[in-house]
Amino acid sequence: MRVVGLLLLPGTRSFDVAVAAEVWGIDRTDSGIGPFELRICAAGAGTVALSPVGQLVASHDLDALVQCDLVVVPGRADPHAPVPAAAIAALLAAHADGVAIAALCSGAFTLAAAGLLDGRAATTHWRLLDELAAAAPAAQVHRDVLFTGDGGAGAPVHTSAGVVGGLDLCLHLVRDAFGADVAAALARRLVMPPTREGGQRQFVEAPVPVRPAAPGIAATVDWAVARLAEPIGVDGMAAHAGMSGRNFHRTFAAATGATPGRWLTVQRVLLARRLLETTDLPVHRVAERSGLGTPANLRRRLRDAVGVSPDAYRRTFAQPAPAAGSHAG
Repeated sequence: MRVVGLLLLPGTRSFDVAVAAEVWGIDRTDSGIGPFELRICAAGAGTVALSPVGQLVASHDLDALVQCDLVVVPGRADPHAPVPAAAIAALLAAHADGVAIAALCSGAFTLAAAGLLDGRAATTHWRLLDELAAAAPAAQVHRDVLFTGDGGAGAPVHTSAGVVGGLDLCLHLVRDAFGADVAAALARRLVMPPTREGGQRQFVEAPVPVRPAAPGIAATVDWAVARLAEPIGVDGMAAHAGMSGRNFHRTFAAATGATPGRWLTVQRVLLARRLLETTDLPVHRVAERSGLGTPANLRRRLRDAVGVSPDAYRRTFAQPAPAAGSHAG
């Protein structure tokens, strides 16, 4: 995912353009991020008016989208504005050639116009969910998520909720392409949490902050994160918080956006991914150290999260050992 194409249409939201530019348009190779190439693609490589302010000169024509690794489709001021036939043709050609597509916020309506959401999970800004369901009746519109990623038939198609959800999706795509350390380095540069995590091949449940603001829940989260390898469960977390099971479940879900059981699973999968990336522990030890117990459970949970086996994940994201004589820092 080195070459990213940004589809520029009349009325494109300037915020969504800025999100893509922040993630893929700035040289951060000094922090081990990238390099990336961001191509601004518009019909005739012309100048396009943004909303609510500004204009942007495209660097490439629409036919450059098919040469990209990822196409980002920003939202527009009027999500129901007609999508030019040339833009639809370019999107379909890129997708047919195996290029992943990611829509930010109301950009989902552009994908709906191209038929790219049919039979797929999708989301958008919460105020537009009913309208998206009407615009893409064959899509599976999810109303309580920050972003979706659906492999479906062919190349993946991603959509995000409004505003910050688009940035979460972009960071998620960076992590899946380049691993946790690159995503964490980018998150630090963007001053945002790197752990708003979700599945790749099916809808993404609401990503969960590692440490919620609620003080009682935050202390229990810290306690649980330090003990993921142990057989702690929801009952143990409730006991640590000094709450009944029912009250803890309700309070935890309100503070984090996920059930305690789902949160534990996400944290253990994150730890397993980290161990696969940064150690040479055998799979059975990774399963034990992450609290997932058995290699079979690790394989199932990892496939649910990112669609690959532990061995395949390690081959893709394992970090090389430091050269002999090298020094940290």
